[in-house]
Amino acid sequence: MKKTLIPALLLLALSGCSPEADVKESALMKNEDRITEIMSAMTLEEKVAMLHGKHMFSSEGVPAQGIADIEYADGPFGIREEMEPHSWNSIHLDTDSATFFPTGSALAATWSDELAREYGKGMSIEARLRGKDMILGPAINIQRVPTGGRTYEYFSEDPLLSSVLATEYVLGVQENGTAVCLKHYALNNQEDHRGYVDVQVSERAMREIYLPPFEMSVRKGDAWGVMSAYNKVRGYWCSENKELLTDILRDDWGFKGVVISDWGGTHSVKAVEAGLNVEMPGASHLGKTLLDSLEAGVVSVEAVDQRVRELLRVRLAVEPVPAEKANVEMTSQAPQQKIAYDVAAHSVVLLKNEGLLPIDTQKHKKIAVIGDNAVQTQSLGGVGAGVKTLYEVTPLAGLLSRLEGKAEVTYAQGYAKYTAEDRHRRMPAVREPDQKLMEEAVELAGKSDLVIFVAGNNRDIETEGSDRTNIMLPMGQDELIKALAAVNPNIVTVVVTGAPADLRVVKEVSPSVVVSWFNGSEGGNALADILVGNIAPSGKLPFTFPVQLEDNPAYALGVFPQKIDEGNEDIFVNLVNRRRDRNSIKLEADYAEDIFVGYRWYESKKIPVLYPFGHGLSYVDFEYSDLALKSTSKGVKLSLTLTNSGKMDADEVVQVYASRPESAVIRPEKELAGFQRVTVKAGETRSVEIDIDKEVFRHWDEASDGWAVEPGAAVFHVGSSSDDIRLTGKTRIK
Repeated sequence: MKKTLIPALLLLALSGCSPEADVKESALMKNEDRITEIMSAMTLEEKVAMLHGKHMFSSEGVPAQGIADIEYADGPFGIREEMEPHSWNSIHLDTDSATFFPTGSALAATWSDELAREYGKGMSIEARLRGKDMILGPAINIQRVPTGGRTYEYFSEDPLLSSVLATEYVLGVQENGTAVCLKHYALNNQEDHRGYVDVQVSERAMREIYLPPFEMSVRKGDAWGVMSAYNKVRGYWCSENKELLTDILRDDWGFKGVVISDWGGTHSVKAVEAGLNVEMPGASHLGKTLLDSLEAGVVSVEAVDQRVRELLRVRLAVEPVPAEKANVEMTSQAPQQKIAYDVAAHSVVLLKNEGLLPIDTQKHKKIAVIGDNAVQTQSLGGVGAGVKTLYEVTPLAGLLSRLEGKAEVTYAQGYAKYTAEDRHRRMPAVREPDQKLMEEAVELAGKSDLVIFVAGNNRDIETEGSDRTNIMLPMGQDELIKALAAVNPNIVTVVVTGAPADLRVVKEVSPSVVVSWFNGSEGGNALADILVGNIAPSGKLPFTFPVQLEDNPAYALGVFPQKIDEGNEDIFVNLVNRRRDRNSIKLEADYAEDIFVGYRWYESKKIPVLYPFGHGLSYVDFEYSDLALKSTSKGVKLSLTLTNSGKMDADEVVQVYASRPESAVIRPEKELAGFQRVTVKAGETRSVEIDIDKEVFRHWDEASDGWAVEPGAAVFHVGSSSDDIRLTGKTRIK
């Protein structure tokens, strides 16, 4: 293992942040004397009992001293229903229906630190109503490949955007009484073969691209929990990877909390010495086997004591909810539903608009809504976390409510739904269209003034446990939209997705295109408000939509998807990969693109994209002017003037990208350095100030095994997306 150095604090640069505000002692360190007293009265058996799951979603406290168990809430976009103690089966309570919050990529599309904190607050409030101590979220791995099964859960392809949102989510949760559990630590960037794949990544790429969301959440957010991932990193399982769990997490970043394994992701007693606190959900390794190992001297008592101390820190920081007060009220309540609406309304991305939006009901009296996704809910589906939600407004329901009395709205399914049965049979989502459904939809489109085609994926296509094999629209949707366009060119396409999709056909035949994500309980209302013009769209893409999948760096370099060793071609691995001995399978994930992930790759390699990182249109035009830069010892102060030249109030996300033309190390063409969401009234001009801390410019120097900030020239590119730069200025980093 490498010896790591304590890095400078990663200070991400939105106005209002300062170094002094980010440096603080963890709130977990307030009870050390009491913890020492508690531990002095514990037996070794009591200590070991704390280090593994007691039930499917709980671990042991110290019953003899009246210290409660730790109760975990599956997340990260809604509090999972109550389960039987030792299974995944629901107990069917009447009060455990939760708010379905927009999923991770939707939250990321808001580019809003304020909404991320509100999101965390809403999750925390509902967790406490359910008697939960720790939320298993946020999920903050970098989106490396567009096909990743959990892309919809994760935030972004960019480490700064992911870091800001993750940190605010953490603060929102923990300020409201619940602990977070950051996941999946680390480099869990694929679902296929996740149970045994060994990630080979450079130290620089790991530090600069993949670890910053975890680092910032710990250092600035004081996150109290981390979940180790299923995969290996450079030869060691994440659950027993000392470099990750101790050298970096605890020694470098100062983490004082607990690390729990992903369910079934513990492999041996070595995990305790490496830094794992709790094996979930059972005791295959950290129960009797651990007691035997302690007796044999294989594991030290000191290591167990340290793990117990860390657990007690979290237990004493989170006030337990008495069992008789949990699950008394309905989990989902109006304030949290409002948060879900606000996130959804700020997340919808207008990709293209050639005059059809907002909907003109004077011109378009007969509106056809076509597509199975118009009536499907997305709170459940696929493998992994879902939400037993109190309600979910579909796109069709939202449109019907907003267009009532203004237009005649009719519906046709258009294409078949991809189901769990299809997934179990491993049927491809890309297939020939259903001719009968297509004919019905085309007939309806021909009789209508406007078509709203609700396309995209669902939660059975994008799912934990497996990656997609492509990014094509499923179930014959490309053929369907071409047929619709042949009889009615007035098509607004709504793409329901959690990840990039191949929209070449849609872009060609549809005058207006929006992305609405898996957008939560209020998603249909938020979408409809934007389509009818009650509010202006303001979401921005948190990842690139490539022209084709083969342009993605991992695909272009031939390092993803990986090929199984000869003789193992027919391996199918379930959720926790128990069907084979994982140690018998040797499979490496070569992160050959290094730091050139997402837009960094496309821009540096001059590869055209369909829609760039940060892209998102509005119903108004914004004018940028008066860029000013001031370099200080702490970084750069940036200011500009932003004018809304339209006729309605709207939000703009001002994005700042930096280039280092004099750098002695290889760098991308430009990198996100700061951003700010700004509300500007119709006709108003506003001043915008963004403070960019010097640490944003740091790079990992592998020669010295530590962080470095190069002084010298820095060019700042300010605009509405990574590809829509309005202002450019230059200064020097001191």
